[in-house]
Amino acid sequence: MPSSRILVIEDDAAIRRGVVDALRAAGYDPTEAGRADQGLQAALEQTFDLLLLDMVLPGGSGWDILTALEAARPELPIIVLTACGAENQRVEGLQRGADDYVVKPFSMRELLARVAAVLRRIPSRPSRSIAFEGGVIDLDNLLVVLMDGQPLDLSEKEVEVLAFLASRAGQIVTREQLLAGVWGLNPKGLNTRTVDMQITRLREKLRDDAANPRILKTIWGRGYQFLAAAND
Repeated sequence: MPSSRILVIEDDAAIRRGVVDALRAAGYDPTEAGRADQGLQAALEQTFDLLLLDMVLPGGSGWDILTALEAARPELPIIVLTACGAENQRVEGLQRGADDYVVKPFSMRELLARVAAVLRRIPSRPSRSIAFEGGVIDLDNLLVVLMDGQPLDLSEKEVEVLAFLASRAGQIVTREQLLAGVWGLNPKGLNTRTVDMQITRLREKLRDDAANPRILKTIWGRGYQFLAAAND
């Protein structure tokens, strides 16, 4: 029996319950959300094998979720559930990261067939890790381990920030990208020191000197740069 974890973001309670029940009966492990903001938070903070995404949602939209996950979780396959079968809508969704489309109303048999097909197309991924001076980041388990084998005491969000930067090693990552990719927030007009405080705490725990950084470099007026080379 399959045991893939599937996140269902759908605001219609009856449809959501039907989909969740069908997935569970087929042996999958479903998690549900009825709002865009709740669903995006779950997608960013937990590990899933597939996302079933409605496009019209309270608390945001499916398009917002596609944009955020394309930046933060590009490996996560997505099947869009929509009442709009227009070709331009389907093409735009596929261009923005969706792997398949299911137009409402749909049969559970069709949906399960598409779920199985998408999961079959996703190749098994080798474990991913990124080394830095003094340790390694396990991207799949969101864990930082020091070279002596001891895990570093970081919060889940601190590991996510570090992993987001490390997966873009050598690139300048803006605060806006971090807010969107790690916190799932729309950074437009948002005035917050959240990113800077997280970076400060990370540097303290990694014993990284901001004046002479080995791991995290501040690019003044632009953002941050992870200095170590990525080894996927």
